[in-house]
Amino acid sequence: MTDQTPNLYALLIGINCYRPNRLSDGNSYKNLGGCVRDIQHVEAHLTQVLKVPQSQILKLTSTSSDPESREPVESIDRLATYANIVAKFKQLTEMAPAGAQVYVHYSGHGGRAKTVYPKIKGREDAIDEGLVPADIGESQYLRDIELGNLLKQMVKKGLITTVVLDCCHSGGATRGDAEVRGVEGVDTTPRPLKSLVASEENLAKTWQELTEGTRGLEPGRLLPDSKDYVLLAACRPNELAYEYAFDRTGGERNGALTYWLLDILRQKTPGLTYKDIQDFLNAKIHSQFSQQTPMLMGEGNREVFGTEFGTAHYAVTVMKVDETDRRILMNTGRAVGLREETSFAIYPFGIKDFSQENRIAVATVVEAGATESWCTVEVIDNKPPVKQSDQAVLLAASTNLVRRVHLDSTERTTPEEVSALQTVRDALKDNKWIELESDKPIHYIVSLNQSGEYEICDSAGKPYPNLRPAVNLGTPDAAQTIVKRLVHLAKYQAAEQLANLDKSSPLTSKLIVEWVGQLEKYDPEDGIPDISTLKPFDDPNAPMSKADKWIFLRVHNGSPSTLNVAILHLGSNWAVTQIHPHDPGSRFITLESGNEEIIPFRLSLPTGYTEMLDTAKVFATVGEANFRWLELPAIDQPLTRGGNLAGKNPSNSLEALLSTITDEAPETRSLNPAKYPSKEWTTKQVTVTVKRG
Repeated sequence: MTDQTPNLYALLIGINCYRPNRLSDGNSYKNLGGCVRDIQHVEAHLTQVLKVPQSQILKLTSTSSDPESREPVESIDRLATYANIVAKFKQLTEMAPAGAQVYVHYSGHGGRAKTVYPKIKGREDAIDEGLVPADIGESQYLRDIELGNLLKQMVKKGLITTVVLDCCHSGGATRGDAEVRGVEGVDTTPRPLKSLVASEENLAKTWQELTEGTRGLEPGRLLPDSKDYVLLAACRPNELAYEYAFDRTGGERNGALTYWLLDILRQKTPGLTYKDIQDFLNAKIHSQFSQQTPMLMGEGNREVFGTEFGTAHYAVTVMKVDETDRRILMNTGRAVGLREETSFAIYPFGIKDFSQENRIAVATVVEAGATESWCTVEVIDNKPPVKQSDQAVLLAASTNLVRRVHLDSTERTTPEEVSALQTVRDALKDNKWIELESDKPIHYIVSLNQSGEYEICDSAGKPYPNLRPAVNLGTPDAAQTIVKRLVHLAKYQAAEQLANLDKSSPLTSKLIVEWVGQLEKYDPEDGIPDISTLKPFDDPNAPMSKADKWIFLRVHNGSPSTLNVAILHLGSNWAVTQIHPHDPGSRFITLESGNEEIIPFRLSLPTGYTEMLDTAKVFATVGEANFRWLELPAIDQPLTRGGNLAGKNPSNSLEALLSTITDEAPETRSLNPAKYPSKEWTTKQVTVTVKRG
């Protein structure tokens, strides 16, 4: 967006005064108060800020001398009648040269009427959405099919088209100072059938072009979603578009969409896209009018009044800022899978560089609603405060450390069985990793099977494999053993789920980890074989091999930095062991930018096991870190710190993150990688199924 846009042409339509009219249900389109003011303000922005010549702006209005008057003051040629609106659309298409920007802004009532094009819409009872001209009492709507045709003609000429419709297609009762730009119900009033836009044949043809290949037109949407143009609508089909006295001292109304659209345009943010605008409008409008959510259709990543396309960032918007409680409300929630403890990085509105340096705060979800969530905020030192409309980018879903267990006594009726579960309950008291079920989802189920053994199951009731030996009710310290196993599972799964999802990290997608093949026989003294000599896996997406075979892991550093790499093995015996470098005194190998290493591993199965799923989890860091903090022994074995960690404390924040997972008591209920230097580390993991024989 520049200070001068001479190649921009505009059509502005604002209707305050509606001539006498009567709808089929006895209601009428009443006068509005802020529509003409809307387009006056838009016109001022175009001419004064964007320096668009007045000769390139077409304008139609309808203004009354007083709010109750039904007689517009404009001369007939300047009045926003149906005929004039159609004529100005065609004039705009004619006067703008190919390649020019065209901008159409409509402020007025939106309406719904029984279709006059049943053949095109495919059914007799279909609905036409439309703009309501000032002379609706004696003319007709500018219906969706007609508007679509007018826009299509612009696109066919090569005009870069943007349409803003500050109206709604339904209405309802209001309270307070707000007014709705629409009426309830479907108008069945007989009106002229002849279109001034095009013949019915041509209308049908362009409507088919617009709707072809789309999901079809949803009920209540004025136009099909199309890549041909950008359309910014005031609200969703079932919502209301409000006009409101934003300036409480003067009492002058504006459409909410137009008011906040101009507010963001005045900020002249470089590279601003229509998607950015929608995010801004959504925050400003929806937080004030819960029944109005602006809609964007078409090329949302196109720059405003430009031809360039920005990079679409999947950010959510800060809707409210509660400075008292240091909380913010964001427009995302459980409907998209969000849950408590998820973290977001906060960036100032309009920024395009989502690097860590530009973050101003980190927000953590504490109350996840269906579509909106409250978050606590940790402001970063020397950064500006979080404001409404700032952007929030997902950093990481948290990893639950404290997990919940349900003791299943559904079919256990004997005193011994009841007592057995009660002892587990008693053993769980004051445990820092496991707590008994509450009203929240559970992670584990402890039950008793037909053989009189305890079983630890997942939340679906499926027993975990390889928890051996079985623990009978009569085993000494049976309850304590079950609790220790639950804690072990919690730690193992926390290590397994640990990930750095920060998309702004320069290491994202730069670490490549894959199984590249297998060999029946291999001698490490022969060196690393050529990959082409390895036997490929039958299913590369789910590799499977046999015990005693050798498989080869490829680790490639695609980042511009030298990385320190360590590989941990997460075995089906529930142990976590660093396997490369294996020497207890070594913490990592160094892999320079662009280099890779092929690492051989010999598969094995412990006695008594017929099948296991092995996981290789590869960590890479820019700095130094010791990933042996994550090591766990096999189930039921005591934890001992390897790699010379005994008696030592973590040497940096990343090691502190790692050590939290294997501490005897977690310092927090959930692990949040976003609180650590996420740009300096990454991890990838691959699995292989190992079978005996």
